[in-house]
Amino acid sequence: MKKDEIVLKRPVSAMKESALAYRKAHFESGEKTIYGSELFDQIESYDEWLKAVTRNTKPETVDPNWVVTDTFFAVRPGDQEIVGIIDLRHSLNGFLKDLGHCGYSVRPSERRKGYGTQMLRQLLDVAKEAGLQKLQLSVERDNTASVRVIQNNGGVYERSFSFEGKEADGYGFLLK
Repeated sequence: MKKDEIVLKRPVSAMKESALAYRKAHFESGEKTIYGSELFDQIESYDEWLKAVTRNTKPETVDPNWVVTDTFFAVRPGDQEIVGIIDLRHSLNGFLKDLGHCGYSVRPSERRKGYGTQMLRQLLDVAKEAGLQKLQLSVERDNTASVRVIQNNGGVYERSFSFEGKEADGYGFLLK
C-alpha cells in the first residue's frame, strides 16, 4: 500500500474521537454540510448517529424515510486519520433521484491529495459487489474538484439541472 492510500472503513464506536475531530475540522473551515455523512453534520451524539447509520445498512431496519445506505470513513492506514467520508445509497427515492447514489467529503486539510478519487474508486467496487449495475452522481457545476473526482473515475456526463437554485450536472457509471 502506498503512503497516501486510504481504506474505507465502516464507522464503529472506537472511531468516535477521530470522527468528532473530522467533523470539527469541517465546521472550523466554515463548512456546515458534510456531504456523504448521513447527517453527521446535524446530530450531536456520535453514538446516536452510529446507531442510525448501522440501522440504515439493512432493508429490515432502515429508517422508513431513507434508503439502504452504506457509509464509510476513508482512513489513512499510517496514522489512522479520517480523511474523508462517503456513502452508497443502494436505491434512489423521490428525494434522491437528482442527488444520486453517493455523496462524499474530504477533510479540508487533506484536499488536493487524490483522496476523493480513491474514495470514489473504492466505492464503485463496493457498489458492484452490492449488485448495482449503474451508479448516478450529481455535482454542483462550480465544484470543479468533485467534477474531477467523478471524471477521473470514468463518470460520464448525462444531464444538467437546477437544485436549490444552483446549476448541477448528473454523471453516470456503468458497473460491470
